[in-house]
Amino acid sequence: MRRHCYRYIAGIVICCAIIAVGCMERPVERIPVKVVSAGSLLYPLSKAEAKYEELHPDIDIQVEGHGSIQAIRQVTDLGRQFDMVAVADASLIPDLMYRPVDKTNKNYTDWYIPFGRNEMVIAYTEKSRYHDEITPENWFEVLSRPDVRVGISNPMLDAAGYRAMLVAMLAGEYYHDMTIFSRLMGDHFSPPLTIEDNDGIQTVRLPQVLKTTGSKITVRDGSIFLLSLLEAGGIDYTFEYRSVADAQGFQYVPLPGSINLKSDEYRDFYKKARVILGFPRFSQIGSERTGAPIIYAITIPSTAASVEETREFAEFFLGMSHMGDRGWPEPLNDSPAFPWSTEIGGASE
Repeated sequence: MRRHCYRYIAGIVICCAIIAVGCMERPVERIPVKVVSAGSLLYPLSKAEAKYEELHPDIDIQVEGHGSIQAIRQVTDLGRQFDMVAVADASLIPDLMYRPVDKTNKNYTDWYIPFGRNEMVIAYTEKSRYHDEITPENWFEVLSRPDVRVGISNPMLDAAGYRAMLVAMLAGEYYHDMTIFSRLMGDHFSPPLTIEDNDGIQTVRLPQVLKTTGSKITVRDGSIFLLSLLEAGGIDYTFEYRSVADAQGFQYVPLPGSINLKSDEYRDFYKKARVILGFPRFSQIGSERTGAPIIYAITIPSTAASVEETREFAEFFLGMSHMGDRGWPEPLNDSPAFPWSTEIGGASE
């Protein structure tokens, strides 16, 4: 009897071991929530991802970073399926994702949620030439020196790129020196980028392909891709968002409110500068980027796969954004309104 009892117990142990091994071999499937974002949001999103997945182990937040224009194009042009789009220029969403609903054009969304603001700064390190001389008053003179190397992101792909140009154009108005843009940027492209005066609005028209001359200006697809060059000493200064400089620990020169694209107070002054993108895709919509306060926004495309899960993550992320942590865009005064909670959102095909 005792021998049979041992055999019975041994059988149970073996069965339990087999079940345990089977469980280990079949992990619980996690629901992916795919986010495509502006590079300047990678740090905040990584923080939100870690906390959210800790609270929701069945969810897998997958974040991919690009310049804001390129992020949207992943959905609209390349047909990739993302559940959330997060950009550094809220106006890009209606310009590039709202479409007439007919047989040829798909409406990728008809709403967005603005949630934060930022400002442009001049980031640098201890390796930067003349870092011990640069100030908020002379920054454009330092950056204009022949031996100083400056980085900007590609304005055809990234909002920080055309904003860098807008800042340089507005600086001419602010400091009463209309040669600043040419000395700092325009003369270092082929063909040179020149300013037109269109009814009091300074306008720069970009060619289809941006080509730099010499080593003065370095262009990368996104502003965050310039940071490794800056840290290594490959460039001396770069136009960057303040939140990114804060998150990465770079020193930076703050710019006057009249040109840093942050404040609603200077909205009318910001409008005095405009960049017209030369990429053929923007021949009809989204080609004109006029100076305006920097506002971040998110949306959920009509092609999203995990809509409910994305809504929950979006609410969590936006809640964290209003905590005002270092390295995040500055929160807007109003709490975000969720279109799905008021039944006015959604996109159709």
